[in-house]
Amino acid sequence: MATFEVQNATFEVDVRESFAHLTLMHTIGGRLLRVAPGEVDIELPFREDLTQHHGFLAAAVLTVEYKANFLAPAQGDRMVAQARVLRPGRTVTVCAGDVYAVTGQERKLAATMLATIMGVRAPQTVPPAEREAREPRPLHGHGPSSARRRPWCVCRGGGLRHALRGLAGIRD
Repeated sequence: MATFEVQNATFEVDVRESFAHLTLMHTIGGRLLRVAPGEVDIELPFREDLTQHHGFLAAAVLTVEYKANFLAPAQGDRMVAQARVLRPGRTVTVCAGDVYAVTGQERKLAATMLATIMGVRAPQTVPPAEREAREPRPLHGHGPSSARRRPWCVCRGGGLRHALRGLAGIRD
């Protein structure tokens, strides 16, 4: 594995501060355990309200591209995700991660993933009047019929539910 050169001496503080502002992590109870150059460990206690219909932990990732292998049911006292940067880039970065189901001292590999993510800079402060003038118009006609114009749209071909069921290997 390639070593990751730290570009910012305060990277750990910056990562922890950024993570602290992730509302989703607060909502689901995610906790940042470890931060190292190019790596993070995140813990998520098991909660029934975060499971899908078979009682396994459910998750979704929005990114440029990803491949996930679900190797075992995500069942345990808690989940621990270990992620690492394989190739940092100015705009696009390739990462890998593993999710372990932990019960007591036993760790079981539940999933492994390879992802390509895109860095997005925080928006600069813009005066309210100028911000209103810049705000994008809402998308109209979003859905299966407009998906023909947007081939990337998951709405095409039966909707998001169908797409997710297909990814999970569930046949209708």
